[in-house]
Amino acid sequence: MKQNQPLAYLMSPRTLTEYVGQSHILGEGKMLRRMIEADRLSSIILFGPPGTGKTSLARVIAKTTENNFQQINAVTSGVKDIKNVISDTKNLILNPKGRTVLFIDEIHRFNKAQQDALLPSVEDGTLILIGATTENPYFEVNKALISRSTVFQLYALTETEIKEIIQMALTDEERGFGKKKIILEDQVLDFIADLADGDARIALNGLELAVLTTHPDADGTITIDLDIIKDSMQKRSPAFDKDGEAHYDTISAFIKSMRGSDPDGTLFYLAKALHAGEDIEFLARRIVISAAEDVGLANPQMLSIAVSAYQAIKMIGMPEARIILAEAALAIATSPKSNSAYLGIDKALDLVRNQRTGEIPFALRNAPIEKMEDHGYSIGYKYAHDYPYHYVNMQFLPDEIKDEIFYEPTQMGYEQKIQKWLEFLDSLD
Repeated sequence: MKQNQPLAYLMSPRTLTEYVGQSHILGEGKMLRRMIEADRLSSIILFGPPGTGKTSLARVIAKTTENNFQQINAVTSGVKDIKNVISDTKNLILNPKGRTVLFIDEIHRFNKAQQDALLPSVEDGTLILIGATTENPYFEVNKALISRSTVFQLYALTETEIKEIIQMALTDEERGFGKKKIILEDQVLDFIADLADGDARIALNGLELAVLTTHPDADGTITIDLDIIKDSMQKRSPAFDKDGEAHYDTISAFIKSMRGSDPDGTLFYLAKALHAGEDIEFLARRIVISAAEDVGLANPQMLSIAVSAYQAIKMIGMPEARIILAEAALAIATSPKSNSAYLGIDKALDLVRNQRTGEIPFALRNAPIEKMEDHGYSIGYKYAHDYPYHYVNMQFLPDEIKDEIFYEPTQMGYEQKIQKWLEFLDSLD
């Protein structure tokens, strides 16, 4: 192994044949593979979790293309570096083809001005852009740059693919540990593949640390047991960035699990958010919203439970707040659901915004001064509590929309009683 170069770097694939994973874009006959093999690459953006092969793929392209290849990192580079690449590209003495394949790692780190500096050269084909990002480019990269590129999503590697990469590292004599006598005890390979969580870099770093810190026995054999690999690998840390896509995806899954009446999914995504350090008040607010939006009048008590939970976690804090949040979230997940209140208010708002709704009936208007009654204010109003069942048949909507129906109760939970009550009142008319 070359000094100071980690195993994960050394084991980077040199060709598409050595590349493991992402068969949906790099399998035989797939578009990206054809583009690379024919050296007919156009601007692309690769996005996916860490350790899925974005940079490795760029290195493969660098060794495949006959065009000039340059690499910069958005964390340490700026507009000046981009302009230097463009200037060198247009120097036909240095670059007779007049084109450069430019790989920009962490492209989402570029601000708008930096990304805009790429546009003219990407547009005219001077630069063939390969951008790599762990963030969703549709959120983090300029729309103009996205429209000039093909976006390819890379997925977390499967456990089988992680195991394949580990076996390659163990047998490769030039770049890996092929010249060493290494024995992996039962379950070690499974443990590495599981804890790596789809990230080849984590798997290779763990293997490297285990091998280099384990003393060989008398015949030079290095035996890696489960305790050694556990001590050598990082604790699993779920991908979660409070400002990034993982945050929104996790919270979306949490809300949809509550709405979908899945208590297990609800607890899993709640745990994932809590483990990553999500703000407990934010989670409590989402639970309150779900109580009103998704449970509604099918179980009106849920809103009180959610609000109580919100107040309680502010008083208690973590770690006990996890129990309160779990109780409230489970109460919503296991409750009958109705979005009739949500649909009703949105229908009413849409009507108020977009059409003439007429005047409030005079019988319903406020008449704080007696003389206002001379103008019709409050005349004809019937006090509901003076009538049987505390109900009175009156027109409450303006004439222009008197036949509109905004609230339509479902047959879920408490709304069954509401529906029967409304039907009973209609029978009194």
